[in-house]
Amino acid sequence: MAEGLFERGAGPGLLTGEHVALRESVRAFVAREIAPNIDAWEASRRLPRALYRKAAAIGLQGLTSPPELGGAGGDFLMQILAAEEIARAGSGGVAASLGSYMIGLPPIVRFGGREVLEAYAKPVIAGEKIAALAVTEPGGGSDVAALRCSARREGDVYVLDGEKTFITSGMQADVFTVAARTDPDSRGARGISLLAVDGASPGLERVELRKMGWHASDTAHLTFRGVRVPAHNLLGKEHEGFQAAMLNFNDERLAIAAQAVGAAEACFVEARDWARQRRAFGRALIENQVIRHKLVDMAMRIDAARTLLYDVVCRRMAAADPLAVHVARTAMAKITATDAVAHVAGEAVQILGGMGYMLGTVSERVFRETKVLSIGGGADEVLKDLAARQMEL
Repeated sequence: MAEGLFERGAGPGLLTGEHVALRESVRAFVAREIAPNIDAWEASRRLPRALYRKAAAIGLQGLTSPPELGGAGGDFLMQILAAEEIARAGSGGVAASLGSYMIGLPPIVRFGGREVLEAYAKPVIAGEKIAALAVTEPGGGSDVAALRCSARREGDVYVLDGEKTFITSGMQADVFTVAARTDPDSRGARGISLLAVDGASPGLERVELRKMGWHASDTAHLTFRGVRVPAHNLLGKEHEGFQAAMLNFNDERLAIAAQAVGAAEACFVEARDWARQRRAFGRALIENQVIRHKLVDMAMRIDAARTLLYDVVCRRMAAADPLAVHVARTAMAKITATDAVAHVAGEAVQILGGMGYMLGTVSERVFRETKVLSIGGGADEVLKDLAARQMEL
């Protein structure tokens, strides 16, 4: 079975020539610059900064950013296609850290003033700096309205105090998009603002976190102790950052779904190829009906997840207000995709047998990394409850 089976799942007419060209460009980039180096990056628990510059050279660090900032001015589907292709390399850590700009940069581009765009947006798009999003706190992640990190205005600066945790690219990031409570008397979603915080700011402390998977991605716990942030680094209007954070969350969930689909396809391909060459009891594994049925079921789940994902992405692009896209479908797309990769990775390891338990196979690495996808960007339980409320259940 050809890998192209899954590409046809995009639907006739959905992908333009530009989309197809981008996909091929990213696929070649992954084969040339990423796939041969994954084991080394897993061991070092870092991506080299040179990779960001190489990615920027083909437009990956600013796919949807405007040309005047050095971006490609592409649509959101291009970003999803790129996330999927990078994840097909079989390393969630590479996909997460190289793609951290997808959640750290958009609020800066959308709401940043001239000084912020010059200091952070342009260098990130050029691959010279790394952006990260800092929303999750020790006391909660998906419940943004409950955040406690505070920023009080003192003249022409905000003084930032608090903690953030599980921050992807947090050890290397040069700029953080931070959600903080700027109105001490507010409760819930009101009184939250977004700030662009320089990674070299005095009072910012970083502690590296160790993880089950995503070893190629650095993850940090951040502490802000009286960090002084220029007032012009405010992103959007003061006290009105909650809506922007929610849009970021929705887009992050779709990017995670794309990563799940790409990783699942990588596991499928490895399992299929292994089943064709591995012989047991005088015949290839794939000649056994039970193996063929496993592979068909894996392909069905991947195709279903991708079809739902692309449908939601197209609805998002067609909407005048991206937040008007039904949140329930975004939640369903993420859960469907992360369920698919969990199943596919497990079946791939089973087909590979003992080899599937060995370090160095794609399926082993993805199998370890599936759980984080059902937690990051909103845990399944939180998203199902959110979907239920949207559906008025």
